[in-house]
Amino acid sequence: MTNDAYILPPPPQPAIAVTGTEKNFRCAGYGASAAKPADALVADGGTVPYPPLTKDMHHEVELVVALKSGGRNIKPAEAPDCIFGYAVGIDLTRRDLQIASRDMKRPWEIGKAFDASAPCGPLQPAARIGHPGKGRIMLKVNGKVRQDGDLAQMIWKVPGGDRQAQ
Repeated sequence: MTNDAYILPPPPQPAIAVTGTEKNFRCAGYGASAAKPADALVADGGTVPYPPLTKDMHHEVELVVALKSGGRNIKPAEAPDCIFGYAVGIDLTRRDLQIASRDMKRPWEIGKAFDASAPCGPLQPAARIGHPGKGRIMLKVNGKVRQDGDLAQMIWKVPGGDRQAQ
């Protein structure tokens, strides 16, 4: 179907670059502590404006896992076969709005799912780097270290971490 078939044209498909190629990875969704829409994605080098409606924006560095397939009830040992690659991302949160929603026992989307709330670096294909289970992950803001840790410290581990590239 062409864009002429729509009253309002559909938004562009969010995508991030794949390191070492001229290809991009099309994004269908983004999962974090609360779901973000795919159009929240900001590709490497993009501009992230300060979000409206908040006076308390928080940021957390994240390991991004890009899937090439999916399913349900996948055994942990088979999960790495569903992974295309990895990137470093930042999960932005309008914390004041998130807490207000939580206190009213409402969904957190207003605090988590807003425009440009998911900056993401280029993808590193698992076929090239394997499946990292350890390694430094750090976030600096204006040159000041805000987070500094290791993937081995993650609460929610990616099954198959440290499985080497084939």
